[in-house]
Formats: sequence, C-alpha cells, structure tokens
Amino acid sequence: MKEYAYIRVSCQEQNEERQMVAMREREVPSDNIFIDKQSGKDFNRPNYKNMVKALQEGDLLYILSIDRLGRNYEEIQEQWRVLTKEKNVDICVIDMPLLDTRTCKDLMGTFIADLVLQILSFVAQSERENIRKRQAQGIAAAKAKGIKFGRPEIPVPDDFTQLVKAWENGKLPIEEAINISHMSESTFYRRVRELRKSNDK
Repeated sequence: MKEYAYIRVSCQEQNEERQMVAMREREVPSDNIFIDKQSGKDFNRPNYKNMVKALQEGDLLYILSIDRLGRNYEEIQEQWRVLTKEKNVDICVIDMPLLDTRTCKDLMGTFIADLVLQILSFVAQSERENIRKRQAQGIAAAKAKGIKFGRPEIPVPDDFTQLVKAWENGKLPIEEAINISHMSESTFYRRVRELRKSNDK
C-alpha cells in the first residue's frame, strides 16, 4: 500500500503551501504528491490524470478538502466512484473525517459518507458558481464606472494620416509604416480602417 496526495489551486498565482503542510504532516512521499494549478470546473488536469494512473488497489489518497478535488458536482461524484469502486483506492479528506473510506465500511458508514460527499460536492459547485457571479458583477460595476480592461490603447501618431498616405502610394513599405507607428500589424490595419471610415463620413 502506497500513500498519495492530490493538491489543487485555481491558478499559478495561488500558493499551495497550506495543502503541502497537511501532506507533510502525514509523511506522504514528495514523489507521490500531485499538484495541478488550474480550475476545478472539470477533471481535465494533467497531474490528476497522472495520479489516477499511478494509483493501485489498496493505495491511500489524501485530499485536504473536497473542493480541492473539484468543483463540479456530478464529476466529483463520478471521480469518487472511479477511485473507490473501480480502482479500489481509499480516500481520506483531511478536513472532513466522515469522508475517510478506511473507516465505517459497513452499510450505515457508507450511507453517511455518500450523503456527506453529495452535500459537500454540491456546496463546492455552488461556491464556484457564486465566484463566477461575483466576478461578473464586479466587472460590470467597474465598466459602469468607466474602468477599461485589457491592454491600454496605443495612441495614434500625430502624422498617422501622412504615414498611411505614403504607404498607400507605395512610398513607404508596410513594415516601416508599422514600426514608425509603434503598433502591431493587426493594430495598424485596424487603425487604417478606422481612419478610412472617419474620412468617408
């Protein structure tokens, strides 16, 4: 029997140290700790897949909390079934002692664990949906205040009209016109289209 751990944070900027501390306390070998830095919306994660391949019957998998496994209600249920029923692996959710398949393997214990799993996976998905709603509301509020997102707009040079005319008349190569304008090629052509529209008015 080998011990494994799965750790997930939502993005590269987040720190997995709190989860790592919990796994070190249980003396999980560092080679058996699998870490993904991406959303929990599904299980299309490279290191999760590698971990599932490594797990053998009778192994033990540690997870700090059920939302670290994922945040999709139905997929959490399905992955739990694959791990415990098909792979015959034990799972210990550290923050929720009731979700430890090593204990209470009788009918009542299994029923309670399944019930807790359903509740926690539902909560995990609900929290994910709430996060998305709050993000959307925050972005809408910021836009209403005039805050712009994305890269700042590159200003058009004062002599842009003359540059475009020189390019259109074949007196200035396109590469040189783009360099003088300090724009990317796509931005240059977009600005040219905007200039032509304004001239047509």
